[in-house]
Amino acid sequence: MNPTSSSLDGRALSALVPASRQRPGNDPIFALNAEARQRSEAGESILNATLGVLLEDDGRLAIMPSVAEAFRNVPPERAAAYAPISGDAPFLAAVIEDAVGAGLAEKAVAVATAGATGAVHHAMVNFLEPGQSALLPGYYWGPYAVIAQHARRSVRTFRMFGDDLRFDLGAFEAGLHESIAEQGRATVMFNFPCNNPTGYALDDREWSAVADMVREAGRRAPIAFLLDHAYAKFEPEGAPDWLRHVPTMLESATVLVAWTASKAYAQYGARVGAIVALHRDPDERRSLANALNYSCRATWSNCNHLGILAVTELLTDPGYRRRTEEERTVLKGLLDDRVAVFNAQARRAGLPYPRYESGFFVTVVTPDGEGTAAAMRDDGVFVVPMRQGVRVALCATPAHAVPRIVESLARGVAAAGGTPSG
Repeated sequence: MNPTSSSLDGRALSALVPASRQRPGNDPIFALNAEARQRSEAGESILNATLGVLLEDDGRLAIMPSVAEAFRNVPPERAAAYAPISGDAPFLAAVIEDAVGAGLAEKAVAVATAGATGAVHHAMVNFLEPGQSALLPGYYWGPYAVIAQHARRSVRTFRMFGDDLRFDLGAFEAGLHESIAEQGRATVMFNFPCNNPTGYALDDREWSAVADMVREAGRRAPIAFLLDHAYAKFEPEGAPDWLRHVPTMLESATVLVAWTASKAYAQYGARVGAIVALHRDPDERRSLANALNYSCRATWSNCNHLGILAVTELLTDPGYRRRTEEERTVLKGLLDDRVAVFNAQARRAGLPYPRYESGFFVTVVTPDGEGTAAAMRDDGVFVVPMRQGVRVALCATPAHAVPRIVESLARGVAAAGGTPSG
């Protein structure tokens, strides 16, 4: 036997399938974060606005003491046991009420997931056939596409904003029609309020129009509408109640909610989440619950039982509910202060960006996101590049550092051919 027949240039053959050999070694956002930390540790003055975690002004991770207490108080023998595959019944009931309210709870089923990411995965594999595409706004959280690709699906986008930087309802409606025409169904994935990466929140007029469009599309083809509700607890004051429009969509469509404890309880590492599915027909709800439970068994099997048990207490115990709401109000105030400073500084600098009232991120529009981000890294300021914008994580930026970020943004946009001149 030829000794080189099982090798290439003396190297052992890879057992990976070709597609897996081309995978990137790290998430781009985490890679930028690592570079920023490396430069900071080398002594440079660095502002790192990449990761979506809420930090105190001194750079420490913002935590909620009541949440830490709830985790400590779970009996070890309960935490160590397997969770039911779909999650404990009290957890699911509490999540359903938190996500969609008591008025819609009777139309809902749920299963526990590994954060909202797990909910997005379950939506991809249960409401799209292999080769089909989920419909997303043009500005979206990058891992949606990674999840879709890994599940042998894909994403298609519609123009998110018109020239006035308001939500482009006409583009959304056209995207729905195109999805139905090409694949006989549509699965829509929205992330509101406090959209990642833009910070945008739909107003009541926009929600009403979206609901009408989903209802009309659902009369012609199967429609699943997923709302990634990760940042819901940080919505702006006076935000419209999207739940008011759910009954309109339920006339013909399935409505899904990706719920997570990561942002609501500043508990990113616990990976406690759920997917809530609403439908008007009881038989269909049973099918939904079975399908989603099957996907749990086929992926992570059981979720983090310690997290499920602790979060159940946080959702159901009146004392914990009061304390978490008070602690979250403090964290929201910390973030809102940064939003206010950014809006004042960015408007003065003439930066183009959509309506931003609250949330972890804001996106500044630029002709060349990569070029703008690269120019900003020369300033020691790290943001996340996108095709036509850069995402700024104000959640990780102290208020006193926001003016420096705005100045760097203005120079970076101008260098990329945008309008601000710094």
